[in-house]
Amino acid sequence: MRILRHDQKNFDVRSAEILSRRAETPVRLKQAVAGIIEKVEKHGDQAVIALTKKFDKAALSAASLRVSPSELREARNNLAPQTREVVMASYDNVSSFAAKSLQKDWMMNNAQGVKVGEVFQPFKRVGVYVPGGTAPLVSTSLMTVAIARVAGVEEIAVCTPPGADGSINPNLLYALDSAGASEVYKVGGAQAIAALACGTSCIKSVDKIFGPGNSFVVEAKRQLFGRVAVDLLPGPSEVLVIADSMGRADWIASDMLAQAEHGGDSQVVLMTTSKKLLDGVKEELKKQSALLSRKEQIRQVLSSGTTLVLVKSLEQAVDLANEYAAEHVSLIVRNEDKILPRIRTAGAIFVGGYSPVALGDFLAGPSHTLPTGGAGKSFSGLTAEMFQRRTSIIKADQRSMRKSASIVEAFAQIEGLDAHGRSARIRVDG
Repeated sequence: MRILRHDQKNFDVRSAEILSRRAETPVRLKQAVAGIIEKVEKHGDQAVIALTKKFDKAALSAASLRVSPSELREARNNLAPQTREVVMASYDNVSSFAAKSLQKDWMMNNAQGVKVGEVFQPFKRVGVYVPGGTAPLVSTSLMTVAIARVAGVEEIAVCTPPGADGSINPNLLYALDSAGASEVYKVGGAQAIAALACGTSCIKSVDKIFGPGNSFVVEAKRQLFGRVAVDLLPGPSEVLVIADSMGRADWIASDMLAQAEHGGDSQVVLMTTSKKLLDGVKEELKKQSALLSRKEQIRQVLSSGTTLVLVKSLEQAVDLANEYAAEHVSLIVRNEDKILPRIRTAGAIFVGGYSPVALGDFLAGPSHTLPTGGAGKSFSGLTAEMFQRRTSIIKADQRSMRKSASIVEAFAQIEGLDAHGRSARIRVDG
């Protein structure tokens, strides 16, 4: 756990080292992922099966890569009633939010009378990656697949890693099926992204890939961008809390631990103007972590991924937060309406003490697939419009073309493209 104080002589240097981030991929990871992609390109299903055996310890065949209707049926039939209720509660909120944020077609006349506009159509086929491993992320299936369904995507192919016995968590299967997945494959890691992008005999290639994942998944999306479209590059979980003395140490610590339990390279940060609150959060982190089940994951993050910062003002906290560009920002201050507009690089902002990040993770409505690793400076979180293709429309008639031709010709002359100018003039001169 690192503690920074604004009155330290080297505060600016240390804060810059810790809080200024670039998402840079280690060379060994790049090479490993490139090797996986090459194997899937060359050997298709055979490579996918071998890599699944290597990394997930699951012995599958080409026939068993895809989750069968009987597996989906069994998951639905054995579902606990409470699971059904919470899945549908989240689905309803996510779907409603997505429907509101879809782009709508529009048309207008420009100054010369030409009709111009945009139409928005869903991708025909998309791939969604849903992490598995130690925590089957049921919520991720809703905050990706359900949005694709609302957008009108016809084919939604999902890849998620299997357990060593070759099965998928039944709660996750139910959520994927209910959210609208048309296919579910027992494939994880970079090999899943490669299969979705390149296609195999069993897994048909897709137009765009969505969803979060570990460093291998993110790097595979990075390397395959261009061959296939991708949503963003979301990696390990993050939360940054900005609080003044009104913050409750126990509540803030619980939010930080909720993200820390993802383990790995997760990052949790507190920036506060109150030394009393900082000390209180430090103690609560220790006390509450002893009560939680994922102790090893939390221990890792508390050891190497936790930073507590005593700032001289909330303005300083905001400046540092904008440089850090966190996945989640929790804002717990008296004058929230004054501070909120100044936060420009967060994936999502949770305002007030009664807004835990877990509310956004599971239920509120916006997708929890958000930029990490400082990518929030350039990327937004997953939205419904990402499942739509935009196409511009231009329609001129004789009158509007007459008004436009001389301008088109002038541009053509400036750029030395006389065929462009002639294509306009020929319509006017008949």
